[in-house]
Amino acid sequence: MENLIKIKKLTVSAGETQILNGIDLSIKKGETHAIMGPNGSGKSTLALTIMGHPKYKVTGGSILFEDKDITTLPVDKRAQLGLFLAFQAPLEIEGITVHEFLYQIYQAKHKNLAKKPTISDFEKLLAESLKLLKIKNEFIGRHINVGMSGGERKKIEILQLAILQPKFVILDEIDSGLDVDALKDICRVLANMSILIITHYPRILNYLKPNAVHVMYNGTITKSGTAELAQEIEKEGYSNQPQTD
Repeated sequence: MENLIKIKKLTVSAGETQILNGIDLSIKKGETHAIMGPNGSGKSTLALTIMGHPKYKVTGGSILFEDKDITTLPVDKRAQLGLFLAFQAPLEIEGITVHEFLYQIYQAKHKNLAKKPTISDFEKLLAESLKLLKIKNEFIGRHINVGMSGGERKKIEILQLAILQPKFVILDEIDSGLDVDALKDICRVLANMSILIITHYPRILNYLKPNAVHVMYNGTITKSGTAELAQEIEKEGYSNQPQTD
């Protein structure tokens, strides 16, 4: 099976500070990979760099998606190719409702199709997604994330994912602040997707079943293994994991 995404010797800086120091990572279609590591190890920087955040400058290496070099592509072009990032701390956006936003991104995804889906197609997909995530209809009439709890914001992030149905999903601590029922709801939507998940806890990996778990320290991947590696970290922490200086 060919790689969906391939990261080769990636080095990244923010301002004068180098954060990533030669990341190599390959993920095939349909695989789930998890990245764990102590705070400040570069996990979120990797996620944001893959998505093209302008704060982070790639100083070496490359990011290939479906064999296309996307290293210098802007965020919107990466999104159009099928990449999606669920944020660690989703922001409030006044002035636009969740429903309006979802319909706009749905239209944007299908704008180049000869036969564009109808609003009825959108409403059917939205209804199915709301039911799957157990989100009440009243939430889509509210402004994006305004007055919502942390768990509700995370569900709205996954609702966007359900509407866009991307090819590759990056989840930055999507499990933080979620109770076990909300976690199960989210994982139902994520089934059979290609995923890179950043997490501190192995709980979500009981549902997503990762093909590989990677440990990051000081901007590099220092160890890779199976799902058992996450359980090992849960018991022993990172003190017994390989580290680089």
